[in-house]
Amino acid sequence: MPAGGRPTVRSRRLGTALRQYRLAAKLDQPQAAEVIAASQARISRVESGHVTARVIEVRLLLDAYGVVDPEVRRKLEELAKHSKNRGWWLEHAAHLRPDYVDHIALEDDATYIREWQPVVVPGLLQTPAYAEAVTAAGPDYVAPDVVAQLVTVRESRQAKIGEGGASYTAILWESVITHPLVSVETHREQLAAILEIGKRKNVTVQVLPFSAGLLGAVTSAFSTFSFDLEPAVEAVTLENLRGASVLENPEDLTAYANMYDLLRSAALAPDASAKLIRGVLRTLKEDSS
Repeated sequence: MPAGGRPTVRSRRLGTALRQYRLAAKLDQPQAAEVIAASQARISRVESGHVTARVIEVRLLLDAYGVVDPEVRRKLEELAKHSKNRGWWLEHAAHLRPDYVDHIALEDDATYIREWQPVVVPGLLQTPAYAEAVTAAGPDYVAPDVVAQLVTVRESRQAKIGEGGASYTAILWESVITHPLVSVETHREQLAAILEIGKRKNVTVQVLPFSAGLLGAVTSAFSTFSFDLEPAVEAVTLENLRGASVLENPEDLTAYANMYDLLRSAALAPDASAKLIRGVLRTLKEDSS
């Protein structure tokens, strides 16, 4: 069972996939339960993510559902194997909200990460000083020692793209670049870091210009995640005042995938985005001299 009886992102992903394949095979839960010699209640809890199916159960269910694609089977077996694994972030669990843990787990598994951020620099691009300022400015008081731990978590998350473990694309509204929400010194350092990170082969940074009009105000910040060789969106997280929500419904995934495509099409190309950032950075340096 996932820790504390709470469904984990991995167990939910596995359960959702097994349910979809069961429905496609036109089998009900009692029939699926017969396949693995278990109760209907177990199938229900597996599909809801409250318990994780064993690898042998996954294999038997996929056989019964007629799923023969070796890549699909491999992916679901891997989820079954690793859904209970202790991630590095759990060392800091006492200071992490459950929704933040879900977000980190999605990042850790992802092959493609896409982010839209209209207000602040995304966590995967933040410098320690910027991360500290953003964390301390939240609606709830956070003790300095906890702020330091949360900054450490943010730096650890960045290893995923720093090591080339995922393809990462960030689209930032122009105001994120041009209007400092932190000290000018911290903002300058942050812009320089974005330019440097943007040079990596697996990283793309684009700026949505003000000239795109209302498009930048249509939706709040969100991230999309893909877990295969192709960047089909398989999970979305939405930021809100109290944390983040994970979306996995197919209609929601399609809507946010389409929205991201609109934002990317309207955004400046990576080279033009870097040029804009360099111009703002140059102006900030001149104003401070």
